[in-house]
Amino acid sequence: MSFVEYGDTIQDGDTAIVFLGHESMFPVKVQHGTVTQTKYGVIRHSTDLIGKKYGSKVTCSKGGWVFILHPTPELWTMNLPHRTQILYSTDISIITMMLELKPGSIVCESGTGSGSLSHALIRTVAPTGHLYTVEFHQQRAEKAREEFREHGVEHLVTVTNQDVCKNGFGVSNIADAVFLDIPSPWEAIGHAKSALKAEGGRICSFSPCIEQVQRTCLAMEEYGFTEVNTLEILLRVYNVRTISLQIPDLGKAAEDNSSTGFDSSNSSNQGSPCANLQQGTVQFKSGVPLREMVGHTGYLTFATKSLF
Repeated sequence: MSFVEYGDTIQDGDTAIVFLGHESMFPVKVQHGTVTQTKYGVIRHSTDLIGKKYGSKVTCSKGGWVFILHPTPELWTMNLPHRTQILYSTDISIITMMLELKPGSIVCESGTGSGSLSHALIRTVAPTGHLYTVEFHQQRAEKAREEFREHGVEHLVTVTNQDVCKNGFGVSNIADAVFLDIPSPWEAIGHAKSALKAEGGRICSFSPCIEQVQRTCLAMEEYGFTEVNTLEILLRVYNVRTISLQIPDLGKAAEDNSSTGFDSSNSSNQGSPCANLQQGTVQFKSGVPLREMVGHTGYLTFATKSLF
């Protein structure tokens, strides 16, 4: 099993996603002789998981059923153990696009945190690219190495435990892009410039506070970065539902007896389909936004390393 290479069959040691519903899922490490408890009953790894195809419908001991899904960076973002605040797919998607990442790109990242963005970056640059990620906290760095090894992507990532603001990324003039998610990104702009290729590259800084953005922009201009701009991405979810409305009764048009020549007392001409239609209802699809939404996650500041 690998997050960057799809496997058809569940194997011993794989990380799989147990899907109970869109709002209920969790990761599980598949192991011989192990059982997993769910609200629908027990899942026995040896008989219910190992050897089955990903996407299979598994019946639990109480008669309920779940789906077993192959892990992806998006599913991992929704289910990973939180060691820090993480980036979600809304921000990750715009970061990947604005940094112009593609297979073969070299990316430097700090800090690693819970590895949400890291998994997405690794999939984007695979199979020939590489991610150099720096984490200040030793235990988080060790846990990230362990997860990358379990997820089959350790050959695509190098985890370093050091202070990026003092010691940089440990590489020079090789990166196509740099991403910063640290409390004081302005202190690492010089190291980011050194890590980027001589022919240029892109940089992104994620900060929750506008004061951080101001200081970071000033540092970018000081080190000669151009095309500095800041974005904020807000996700607005819509519920699509069927709505039924009664057709309004707009009244019946007056008959012109002199022009038609029919007797107004003749009831055979009175019952028209329009009269029946006006008394009915009509159904249509409508998109309605949720009453509550995430109002702010953070600011994304992008810039380009100048060639001059």
